[in-house]
Formats: sequence, structure tokens, C-alpha cells
Amino acid sequence: MADKTYDVIIIGAGVVGSMVARFLSRYKLDILLIEKDSDIGMGASCANTAIVHAGYDPKPGSLKAEMNVLGNQMFDQLAGELNFSFERRGDYVVAIGPEEYGKLETLRQQGLANGVPGMVMLNGADVRQREPNINPEVSGALWASTGGICDPFSVVIAAAENAVANGVTLLTDTAFQDFIIEGKCIVGIKTNHGEFRSRWVVNSAGLYSDLVMHKAGLRPEFKITPRKGEYYVFDKAEITINNVLFPVPSETSKGILVTTTIHGNTIIGPNALEIEDKEDRSITPEGLNEIWQGALSLVPSLNLRYAIAEFAGLRPGGNAPSANPNIKYNKDFIIEIPKEVDGLVNLGGIESPGLTSSPAIAVRVVELLKDAGEELQEKPDWNPIRRARPRFRDMLPIEQKLLIENDAKYGRIICRCENVTEGEIVAEIHAPIPARTYDAIKRRTWLGTGRCQGAFDTPRVVEILARELGVSPLEISKKGKGSEFLVRPTKDEEAE
Repeated sequence: MADKTYDVIIIGAGVVGSMVARFLSRYKLDILLIEKDSDIGMGASCANTAIVHAGYDPKPGSLKAEMNVLGNQMFDQLAGELNFSFERRGDYVVAIGPEEYGKLETLRQQGLANGVPGMVMLNGADVRQREPNINPEVSGALWASTGGICDPFSVVIAAAENAVANGVTLLTDTAFQDFIIEGKCIVGIKTNHGEFRSRWVVNSAGLYSDLVMHKAGLRPEFKITPRKGEYYVFDKAEITINNVLFPVPSETSKGILVTTTIHGNTIIGPNALEIEDKEDRSITPEGLNEIWQGALSLVPSLNLRYAIAEFAGLRPGGNAPSANPNIKYNKDFIIEIPKEVDGLVNLGGIESPGLTSSPAIAVRVVELLKDAGEELQEKPDWNPIRRARPRFRDMLPIEQKLLIENDAKYGRIICRCENVTEGEIVAEIHAPIPARTYDAIKRRTWLGTGRCQGAFDTPRVVEILARELGVSPLEISKKGKGSEFLVRPTKDEEAE
């Protein structure tokens, strides 16, 4: 496939790149979406707090604020068209004590300046009534009714699948190496799988967006500094938090929150540690203690014995100028067609609220291309609908019975904690964007995320993957090459 010419190449298949691909697939364009990892959405998009932010936090006048509020408004229609789970539950910024309560009005005014609707100031009694587990010292909260929760990877896979169904070519394990530049015009890219020519390239490389733009000679001063955030996940059978609870934000972050998830688990986190390594997702005792102490200030009744997992994610924080240069942490998004080179749409520093902003960023990319003279013609057969595959645990008993009668694989439970069936796993292996590793199936079906953390299902999933892909079990990996589960058959050792 190398040496083929495309209209648009998109570098990076996280939530922003996948949304850009989906919105551009509406037009008569030959589009290539490349991803360096073995699956899409393996960067910042798969390890975050899974919140659709209302938009009161970004500084007024910033691109972050504009994209956040516009993106938030798009999620209801997107969830309907792309069939991913989304609940507009609202969120709370919780004040503990009178001093913090005084800061809520400032946050509300900021939200009003950003155009955030549906914000309500609550007193302590109101908050205690709505969330019985809240710290009894609560003095009040700012409730934003437009806040929501989702499964961020489901958003990525839904957008990318819809893009592929509408003609976009996706290549995984394909890493960007350099641009092909003629004069001052970018005419393609070099990758580990050869060269691809194009009229436009979209830099949506997330944590690596600074390195990509530097290859084009752009913004040499721009740097992505990963901000690590660590999290605890709690057993949903033991702890139930009904709401999204933020603390009053500091000058450096939104703070450590306590929130429910679309899957019913409670999670706490994140902290915000600036690091240099763009791949360092390790967790530390110090970091976990920091988020634990922060969470206890909101919900003192949390019990660490019910924590079933810890993880860390990285936010691609950039140093682009913000609307208010005196605010260190609020560096703004970069969304531009730079003048220094032709043929590039440059996106950078898309950290939180990047998930919420992603559809609005995609629309902005379309607008930028139109402004640059692209005559985008709509496809008469473009289909905005992506059909979701059956989720056994969410179905009524009669629906489950009919599903099993149609395909007996749906009658075999592979993950007991999350009630994931063999039929669901097989469907994901043969989906429009195939799941070829254990983690790829885990992200799509949520198996292995319950109390036993995959202890029961892992060997069965390895067996199913090998069978369906027609390969040896020795080739089945957790997350791609280098993470294979098995070394050799045990019978070989016995034979020796």
C-alpha cells in the first residue's frame, strides 16, 4: 500500500484523530489514518477519567474553552449516531469549608463567560442529600448539569469504525518518521512501512505532536510535557458513588476527584506529575497515596480494601501560549494551518478537555480545510450511523435467549465478573477494526476489569484469539509484539 497517494493522511488514531477521520469521511476524499501502536486509542484516549466536561474550567477566550463547550453540546447526537454509552449526569465541584465555598462563584462566572448552560449553586444540605457519601463538612457545590460520563475507548472505536465504514483506510503498527517536503509544501510522509503521498497531512499525534511538527520546521519552542495521572478503581459490588465529584481546582490541576463510571465502578484520581518519558505509565506508592488522601477529603468513607486495580494515564500538556499568560497550567490547544509550510493541519497540546473537545476539533479541521480552498463535496451515500454489537450483560433475559438461539457462543460466559461471552469476543475479533490482542478485546468488551482482573478469563481469551486468527497461542499477546503470554508448550519441556 506504500507509495499510494491520498487526499488526507491523519497521524494518530486517538480520539481526536479518529473524530477527524470520521467527520472528513463525509466528503469525497481518499483518507489514510495511521497509528503507531497495535490498536487505536492506546495513548491518552484509553487512560483518563472518562468525563465529558461541562466547560467551566478552561480560561475564557481560550481555544480550550470554545472547543470544550461546543464539543460537549455534540455528544448527545454523536452517542445516538455512533452507538456508544454516554450519560449526561451532571457534575459537582464540591467545596469543603467556607473558604472553598467562596471560590465557587468565581468558577461559575468563568463558566458563564464560556457559555456553559445549566449551572446551579447548591448549599451543603443540598449536596448531602444528593450524595450521601460526601464529606459532612461540605459547604456547597457548583452543579453543572451538562457534565457527563462515557467510555472513552468506546468513543474512539465508534468514531474510527464509522470512518472505516465510510471508506477511510486504517493502518496500525504504522509509525510516522518524517515528512516528504518539496519546496515549502508537504506532499507526504515516511513511515516504517514505506512512503505515502498526500495533499494534506493532519498532525494528531497526541503525546508526540511536538516531535511531528518539529519535523516540519514548526514551533521549535513547542514542547509536550507528559502529565502523569494515577488512579484507583474500586469494586462496584462494594462501593457505590452516584455522581461526578470534583474538588475546588487549584492553580495546577482540576484536582483529585471521586467519580462513578459508565460501567458502575468508582474511580479516584488523578494527580498531576510532569515527567519527561512519553511512555512512562508506571504507578508509584507516593502517587497512589496522594490521590487516596485527596479522595478522602471528598468521601471519607472510602475503603482501600475494595480497590481492585490501579492505572496511570498521560496527558499531552503543551506550552503553547494561553489566553491568560499568567496562568501556568492553562496552556492552550493548537489548531491551525501554519503559514510556514503548505499542506499541514497542525494539532497540538490536546490535553483535558481533549475527549470532550474532540468532535468540535474535528469540525474545526473541516472548516480550516474549506478556508484553505478545499472544495469538499459531500458523499451522497455517507452513513453517519455505526451499529453497536450486542452486549450480553445489558440485555433483557428474552433478548439473551434469542441471541443464544441464534449463536450458541453467546451462551458461554468467558469473563464471570463482567458477564462477557465468547460470542462478544469473537464479534470483536472480526469487527471492522479487528481486536487482535487481549487488551484490544478488554477495551472493547470490558472483560478482565472486574474483581479477579482477568485471572479467570485470560487463558480462555488466548485460546479464542488463536483459534479465530488461525495462529499459534504462542503468538497471542497482551498489547502487541513483545508482550506475548506464552513462551512454549509445557509438553516440550516434558519431552526433554
